[in-house]
Amino acid sequence: MAKDEKDIKYCLYARKSSESDERQARSIESQLSEMQELAEKEGLNIVEVKKESHSAKISGTRPVFLEILKEINLEKFNGILAWSPDRLSRNAGDLGSLVDLMDRKKLVHIKTYSQSFSNNPNEKFLLMILCSQAKLENDNRSLHVQRGIRNKCEMGWRPCPAPLGYINYSHEGTKKIMLDKEVAPYIKELFQLVAECNYSGRDLRDHLKHDKNLRKLTGKKIPLSMIYSTLKNTFYYGEFEYPRGSGKWYKGAHEPIIEKWLFDKVQKKLITSKKAKWGSIFFLFKHAFKCAYCGANFVGEQKVKRLKSGTKRTYTYYRCSRQIDPNCEEPYVNENELIGELINYVGLIENKRDSNLYLNSMIRGRMDKYTKLRESLLASKDIHISEKVTFTEYLKYTLYNGTKEEKLEAVETLKLPLFIHNKTVYTHPLG
Repeated sequence: MAKDEKDIKYCLYARKSSESDERQARSIESQLSEMQELAEKEGLNIVEVKKESHSAKISGTRPVFLEILKEINLEKFNGILAWSPDRLSRNAGDLGSLVDLMDRKKLVHIKTYSQSFSNNPNEKFLLMILCSQAKLENDNRSLHVQRGIRNKCEMGWRPCPAPLGYINYSHEGTKKIMLDKEVAPYIKELFQLVAECNYSGRDLRDHLKHDKNLRKLTGKKIPLSMIYSTLKNTFYYGEFEYPRGSGKWYKGAHEPIIEKWLFDKVQKKLITSKKAKWGSIFFLFKHAFKCAYCGANFVGEQKVKRLKSGTKRTYTYYRCSRQIDPNCEEPYVNENELIGELINYVGLIENKRDSNLYLNSMIRGRMDKYTKLRESLLASKDIHISEKVTFTEYLKYTLYNGTKEEKLEAVETLKLPLFIHNKTVYTHPLG
């Protein structure tokens, strides 16, 4: 070792994933207790204790772990104590960050309950093997889960909570869905009111306000967003797509509430009534983002602030709708801040070799027009650039200067929905 263990400044790190694949892992308090006892026994110097409940499957998503890497770079400590290697990493990215810190002699020692790893080839190699083994177990487990889900879908059972009008139940070890005979008639009535009486979503909401029976049966208020999602849910006539947006459709084994012709008629009614009313608010990122922690949709709000001069200024914000977790503490984010973060995010993924950014012919045509516009503007200043603009440059220009249609087209080019946490864009949920 480069140093005696007693001279190393350790950070004690404990992690417990909230996901089902780590239900058997030791609790955070158990990890802390055993490692503190080990440190006391061996005279190790713990200068910081950090803990978090977060999955380690995907690199760069654990806030506390990223904080540890940053503080090691700042030489706040140079050793890590953890119960086992898989508490530190179950992915190649985070493992690479640890090994890189060891190569640069910033991290001189990693100690687990039964093993030690310092900056020498054999011990680093063993660390990589153990963390890679944890990743392999995760990947294999994921494959088995996906195979099981696919088999369940092929049998006609959607592996999700039952929508309004149905009840989840278990039969012979298999989770299935049965009709909720008290609620189902109300669901059918919603479709009939739209198809036969030209009710809008808001009309249905008002109708439900006066009819308290559905709320009594379900035990919850039926918001406007749930009404529309119900009217667009193919599950009610007997088919479902899983995962959503995958294009993989299955014939359900459950009992339908409505016929397909009624569903199709309602969709046509919704399309014809979709035109926005005069004066309605335009939210650029409507349906584009979800909360990274609770998974609920982000919704837009506008606030008007009166300045000292007497003039009014309108600000657009987005926030978690809290439809999944009413106590979600995700903060508001200003639309301009969100635009800046989105541009930074697109710049990062566009520069990756394995970028899955797909640009359709319409967007490419608009990018070509913007290239010519930029060239003409620069030529007037005797500046000549022959390179085509990147999508990141085009997105930045469009979000600040484009029409509503151009902005929406540019945003919809991205793989949506994206996720937001602390004003930062992610491609996946964090919880």
